[in-house]
Amino acid sequence: MKNRWMILLLSLAAGSCFAQSSATKSPAAPATRFVRCGALIHPASGQVQRNVVIVVEGERIREVRENFTAPSGATVIDLSDRTCLPGLVDTHTHVLLQGDITAADYDEQLLKQSVAYRAILSTRSARHALDYGFTTIRDLETEGAGYADVDLKHAIERGIVPGPRMRVASRAMDVTGAYPLLGYAPEVPVPHGVQVVDGPDNGRKAVREQIGFGADWIKVYSDRSYFVRSDGVLDDIPTFTLDELRAIVDETHRQHHKIASHAMALNGVHNSVEAGVDSIEHGNYITDADLKTMAQKGIFYVPTIYVGEYVAEGRAAAGAKVWLDMIKIHADTFKRALNAGVKIAFGTDVGGFDWGVNPAVEFPYMVKYGMTPVQALRSATSSAAELLDMEKDIGAVAAGKYADIVAVKGDPLGDITLLQKIDFVMKGGEVWKMPGR
Repeated sequence: MKNRWMILLLSLAAGSCFAQSSATKSPAAPATRFVRCGALIHPASGQVQRNVVIVVEGERIREVRENFTAPSGATVIDLSDRTCLPGLVDTHTHVLLQGDITAADYDEQLLKQSVAYRAILSTRSARHALDYGFTTIRDLETEGAGYADVDLKHAIERGIVPGPRMRVASRAMDVTGAYPLLGYAPEVPVPHGVQVVDGPDNGRKAVREQIGFGADWIKVYSDRSYFVRSDGVLDDIPTFTLDELRAIVDETHRQHHKIASHAMALNGVHNSVEAGVDSIEHGNYITDADLKTMAQKGIFYVPTIYVGEYVAEGRAAAGAKVWLDMIKIHADTFKRALNAGVKIAFGTDVGGFDWGVNPAVEFPYMVKYGMTPVQALRSATSSAAELLDMEKDIGAVAAGKYADIVAVKGDPLGDITLLQKIDFVMKGGEVWKMPGR
């Protein structure tokens, strides 16, 4: 008995010492690195600093200093021959889609590829995005792959696979008979690229379900079947009724989430603006009145210019010649939106075009259609961060924000195409790409 008590006392004493040791043991200090930049662009202000050192502590930026010498023995990343800028943000991607110029391209992915296989491909898409310099993306639905985007987001957060930070919209919504797969025999059950929703109550239920399964954003498809009227207006068939859209928007906002609307033409855009969505996606044609309302309400415009030109020839060859007309209409709308003071966020719809194409190809189109290079950069940094409600964390190289830093040789404010040649990528203080590697 005496021996038992002695063992118990020794065990308690050892446990007490271990507890004290654990309680008093300080966590390891986050690693500090110094990133030396020849120039640093601040897109929000348009300011350019020279000979800058960014002090990175752990995953965040501690300070930004000019003409600073790092301490002896410190870890220094020398980008003194390069221009640094904040990590880029693409607010319209589809990691689970690998290009769909024609209906056949789309159908094959949904009918012949398993969701598991598509999820594997999505990890490659995410890695492409990061390599291109996009450290954050908003992925606007899985095109028939359920909630696989939620799983990918979590896998990236847990360090299982590399990729950008993600905000995801999961399944998206459209009405019966309006979204592919279409054209199959009535007795043949086929999958759809969206969650099919009819009626205000079902719309509210779908919002609750998608948020419950991890969607950060809600997305609706608000129009289809585009045609150009004799007066040059791009017209459409609206999908949801205004009552349906209002219910979906209200339920989304009631749960403190945001909603994006695929709206390319007259009625889809107008109904979306009236319902109070947070962003108009594509917006090939928007009336001046709706642009005015968008500016007043702070509704963002995500124009996705390049993808329209990418798919136009193939879709025209398949019989939809309207896609060629939409290129010119879109260019005019973009200029009018810019002049109207509408908030514009960078988005590409990559996945609608092949992930082998660098989404930064969008930048030259934005400049061609009226933006200055710094405005285009702002759309992919501070403006995109505002749309995503992530201003505290991303969109600028500044103290307290995530150390999301990219760099390129040359001056992208002089040649915006250089953003397609980013060769240094740091996300959250971790280097993913270095010049020469």
